[in-house]
Amino acid sequence: MTKVFFLVIIRHLLEQREQQILSIHACRSEQTAGRRIPEPPCPVRTAFQHDRDRILHCKSFRRLKHKTQVFLSPEGDHYRTRLTHTLEVSQIARTVARALALNEDLTEAIALGHDLGHTPFGHAGERVLNELAPGGFHHVRQSLRVVDVLEKEGAGLNLTFEVRDGILKHSKGQGPILCEDPAVMAATLEGRIVRLADIIAYVNHDLDDAQRAGLVKNCQIPEAITSILGASHACRIRTMVTDMIENSLGIDDSTIRLSRPVADAIVELRDWLYEHVYQVPTVHEDFEKASRVLRELFVFFAGNEKALIAHGGRRLFGDRLDVSVVDFIAGMTDRYAINLYHRLFLPQPWKIL
Repeated sequence: MTKVFFLVIIRHLLEQREQQILSIHACRSEQTAGRRIPEPPCPVRTAFQHDRDRILHCKSFRRLKHKTQVFLSPEGDHYRTRLTHTLEVSQIARTVARALALNEDLTEAIALGHDLGHTPFGHAGERVLNELAPGGFHHVRQSLRVVDVLEKEGAGLNLTFEVRDGILKHSKGQGPILCEDPAVMAATLEGRIVRLADIIAYVNHDLDDAQRAGLVKNCQIPEAITSILGASHACRIRTMVTDMIENSLGIDDSTIRLSRPVADAIVELRDWLYEHVYQVPTVHEDFEKASRVLRELFVFFAGNEKALIAHGGRRLFGDRLDVSVVDFIAGMTDRYAINLYHRLFLPQPWKIL
């Protein structure tokens, strides 16, 4: 009887600990706006811990290990994938949340779920689906669709409002990394940390991977960037993370910010990477080939519902066929898309019976 009683109160003890140690600006688990479908709370985990675990154990999270970050299906063991990017974002975001006494569990859940809707072949795949899908396509909306609808055979993960909001509002594209528009910025400070942690992670690890691939050298990075952010991977991350901590959450203020020099240097580094890494011919040409793969798969399945179902696609009640095709293709890993293309469109070796 004692053990059963203790099990029931574990979550309450964790929520009480949040009240004691977290900043007044933190989002506390017991103050969540709730889930889309009400359900009994877990006895041993807070709502945000429960969300984190649901994301960590879902199929979409596991597939991130075979989705492109920058380089298409890299053979080298040390290049980043979408999964390692996600883990680096989580580490950076948790470090900042912990330092600012914000909710680390909420921060981690948002970080782990922020790219679940990313397509195969990175942003090249996203551009293809955006061209073909009625109404367009963006990975942040697809990430929310994954956790709301697609996971668990159409039941979704039923996450809290705060995690869903953070996932939906993490992306910046080539737009401003900071703004005050509530339609763009997350409702919680934890979600805003993930928004900045995302760009801190990718400008650093994409540059590191580009150097490993021999595309750029450290000496080519403009001095205007290195003089502010630093000349090494570790130094740049340290500069950005400490700057975010130092410039956030004043006594009478509650926001997440960077100093203007560091924010400007990050944008300049991002723009430099677009010019010298993301859009260089040696990288761009392979992604053009990958784009043709997805384009042909889309056209094939959009005209053949039986083939979609036969190859693992799923029709959810009320969805148009093209929506189901987008869901199927967006969920593919790089290697699955390539192998499926080979099976469908290329001659197969004759098998002697």
